[in-house]
Amino acid sequence: MEKVVTVSSNTLKQSIKVKDILTQKLNEAGYYVSNKIEKNTELLISIGGDGSFLKTVHRFNFIEVPVLAINTGHLGFLAELSPNQIDDFIKAYTNDKYFIQKVRPLEATICTKNQSIDITAINEIVIKNIKSRTVHLDLKVNGIKIESFSGDGILISTPIGSTAYNYSAGGSIVDPELNLLQLTPIAPMNTNAYRSFTSSIILPTTSVITISPEYDFENSILIVIDGTQYKFTHIDEVRVFKSDKKIHLLRLEGYEFWNRVSEKFL
Repeated sequence: MEKVVTVSSNTLKQSIKVKDILTQKLNEAGYYVSNKIEKNTELLISIGGDGSFLKTVHRFNFIEVPVLAINTGHLGFLAELSPNQIDDFIKAYTNDKYFIQKVRPLEATICTKNQSIDITAINEIVIKNIKSRTVHLDLKVNGIKIESFSGDGILISTPIGSTAYNYSAGGSIVDPELNLLQLTPIAPMNTNAYRSFTSSIILPTTSVITISPEYDFENSILIVIDGTQYKFTHIDEVRVFKSDKKIHLLRLEGYEFWNRVSEKFL
């Protein structure tokens, strides 16, 4: 059977150029390159920045084939390669000089008065007010009320997403080998009128986080899933938990998470 690699690219000129080069080199190495998932696709490659990688995994519905990212963006924390490493990658891949890092995304069930919507996130799920006002959220873990939160919003992240929005919001960087959920407050209020936790809460992956909005001025809530915003009205509650799905990240031999952190952030 033909060996198939599916390649997805954003529309930037540099990314398209890298896709053309990659396609030619993969063809020379005996691979058929497709823009869609084929029956015998064995590898999915995303070309772009971290945002492109997230969109690629969502676009192909969290398919459980190995995924590799080539960075043509800015930070490129999730990316395994830069464009000048394509030859080294193909050589390593054809000689099985790689390993698979399995990470589990988040799932959430959004319950409104009229429907129930299921979503999946690789990095994080954020709950905010639609108009940048203070949002008031009741927070429960496994049915036990933890707090009545007031502030800009609440962010729930995976370990793999801990270096993204979570880190910018003051959350901790988490080694992806750890199985946990991180709940980080965004600009929490801590006054005589409102009392909220001001640091992250670390929870086991068996936890079910339930967030219920308190509506004062309007009935709309903004939910951000891996950077993509969705507006919902009349939300009763959002239940967040660890997904049963797995994302298979292809890592070349020599990859080490904390080396990547030092390289990208310091």
